Amino acid sequence: MQEQQLARVREIVTAYDANPANLIAILQEIQADAKYLSEEALTLVAQLLGVSTAKVYSVATFYENFSLESKGRHIIKVCAGTACHVRKSQPIYDAIASYLELTGKKKTSADGMFTLETVACLGACGLAPVMTIDGEVYAKMTPDAALALLQDIRSKEAQAG
Repeated sequence: MQEQQLARVREIVTAYDANPANLIAILQEIQADAKYLSEEALTLVAQLLGVSTAKVYSVATFYENFSLESKGRHIIKVCAGTACHVRKSQPIYDAIASYLELTGKKKTSADGMFTLETVACLGACGLAPVMTIDGEVYAKMTPDAALALLQDIRSKEAQAG
């Protein structure tokens, strides 16, 4: 982790008066900045709060919204709720995972461009199956339509870069 990011962790902990009672809020803010919680950040938080590293890790791993792995520049969330599942969201997830060459527990593409996640419900059941990319909702998706979106993002970034 870069020194700049560790300095930001120090700022966040200081803003919460280095109070261990604020551990969850501190971790949320660090993750909002860095998109994940690195080993270095968790260790530093433990030191600054005067608590064990095990305690910080137990909180970070207990809550599903915390991520201990680096995320891609674009976050894809495929809904796995009942309405989406019944309307075939799993083949969408599978097609994206295959396209991004994700295997096992790996959720982020090798190039660091995309992270693929499932969510229990996106709250858009009438539009099922639904996915989001960077918070933007895409309704009535198909595997082909999902892959077209990712290819479009890749081509736009290639042109911009």
